[in-house]
Amino acid sequence: MKRAKCLIMILGFQVLFMNPLPAQKDRVKYVPSYNDPVLKQMKIIRDSIKAVEDSLTGTIRTQLDKNKKDQEDCERTLRFDFTGVTKPASPDVFKAAFHLPPVAQYNTGTCWAFAGTSLVEAEVARLQGLQIKLSEMYMVYYEYLEKCRYFVHQRGAFHLSQGSEPNTVFRLIKSYGIVPHDLYPGYAGDEKYDHSCLSHEIRTYLQYIKDNDFWDEALVIATVKLILNKYMGEPPATLIYEERTMTPMIFVREILKFNPDDYAGVISTYTLPFYTRGELEVDDNWWHDSTYYNLPLDIWYDLLRQGLEGGLTAVLGGDVSEPGYNGFEDAAVIPDFDIPQA
Repeated sequence: MKRAKCLIMILGFQVLFMNPLPAQKDRVKYVPSYNDPVLKQMKIIRDSIKAVEDSLTGTIRTQLDKNKKDQEDCERTLRFDFTGVTKPASPDVFKAAFHLPPVAQYNTGTCWAFAGTSLVEAEVARLQGLQIKLSEMYMVYYEYLEKCRYFVHQRGAFHLSQGSEPNTVFRLIKSYGIVPHDLYPGYAGDEKYDHSCLSHEIRTYLQYIKDNDFWDEALVIATVKLILNKYMGEPPATLIYEERTMTPMIFVREILKFNPDDYAGVISTYTLPFYTRGELEVDDNWWHDSTYYNLPLDIWYDLLRQGLEGGLTAVLGGDVSEPGYNGFEDAAVIPDFDIPQA
């Protein structure tokens, strides 16, 4: 009896398996979205609160910006009092060595390039009799690249700024040469130099490199070149001078005949033994140049004075934050209160 029941169940299973029930197809239809009235009301309240907060934030920021501007307008800087001081009437009262007219650096931190390039121009005129306006921004372009290369080598332990030292021009000439100003003025748009956006874009990119530990030097340099080319234009690989095509290096060697190794940086500081070479420990000496020759202050001054009296020119490193400098007076002095008594 049990065996018969099993056969019946097995046979029944086979029948079901061989003849399945008709499949039911899923059917869909569009229905209006359901917006929960409670959640909708909560969103309205939330948006209303945010609008009030955004309005308050805007008011606060407007006031903060006004306060900052008012503070900037009222800022004071320690300056030497020129009252009663008899100044030279103009530079014309002095015997001047040759120099080309000064060029405004406008909104850049590249005074080192303008000063160093001016010295090269004056020396080329003195030694070769050539008066050629050279490109300051050609130097700046390659200095940015060298700084970015250093950033990669230091794995980001370096703050990139626009500043440098005048002897950077001599260092870069040895590696990249130089070109005339009219061949590479160094701006892609406005003729007034402004590197605010340029330096910000480079620093932002380098921060991305640092945050992601992405230290592919070739790719970093190639990307920075794209940024520089956008703001400054791409420097020429060759130039034509007196119907000759040449590289910037040949231009320096055969036309300017300028040898950067004939020049030296001279300083006077207590941080190094006198009559020795060492590093000028300032942020702008970012590549840690240790070839500066250190002299006692009186010897340093005599060297400068004798050079100028002999018809030479010099780059003198100073700082506009010094109290003896006043652009509105068109003069600079070293006040006695700013000289250590020792």
